[in-house]
Amino acid sequence: MKLLSLQIGKPRTYGEKDATDYYEKEWRTAIFREPVVGPVWLSLTTLAGDQVANRRFHGGPDKAVNVYPSEHYAQWRDELNLPEMTHGGFGENFTTEGWLETEICIGDRFEIGSAIVEVSQPRQPCGTLARRWRVKDFPARVINANKTGWYLRVLQEGEVRAGLPFTLLARPHPEWTIAAANAVMHFRKKDAEAMRALLDCSALAGAWRDELQERLNALT
Repeated sequence: MKLLSLQIGKPRTYGEKDATDYYEKEWRTAIFREPVVGPVWLSLTTLAGDQVANRRFHGGPDKAVNVYPSEHYAQWRDELNLPEMTHGGFGENFTTEGWLETEICIGDRFEIGSAIVEVSQPRQPCGTLARRWRVKDFPARVINANKTGWYLRVLQEGEVRAGLPFTLLARPHPEWTIAAANAVMHFRKKDAEAMRALLDCSALAGAWRDELQERLNALT
């Protein structure tokens, strides 16, 4: 797997306060990230210069880096008639080439540059993505296509830059690909056995653990 491009951004306000159209109303987001050339410091919680608008759902140790495979963009450009959609279009920090959701596993550890990172959870696409591209059902399409991308936590801080390869160091949970975890979260919501099995994956992010546990509690 290779890091094709690296994007960072800061929250900005878009739209108009008095607009009546949903897509024209005022909103604040950092999803419009821009590519960076050269080395960037990756700390335990974020890339230098990168910020998120809503800390309740974005950022933090389990979501230090948002990753999206470049291979998916051709489909979205064609399906949504958005020829301008390219790297960074999902607001991701890392746009990669080589491995997809069916191959990346929760807990995979990679060395990239002088940093070491670990896959923590799939991305859960939200309304911000829909709003950016003005496609109301875009999050549902992403989930149904199993093209969500994923998040990384940082185990060792270091410098990263576009063009570097990812070197796989460890794969403790080969059974829990991003695709498999997505299936439990989105399509097997009443499968208690599957949820308990995913909870046994020690590398799974805390937010996903909390949601799965809530579902289990509701079933019992």
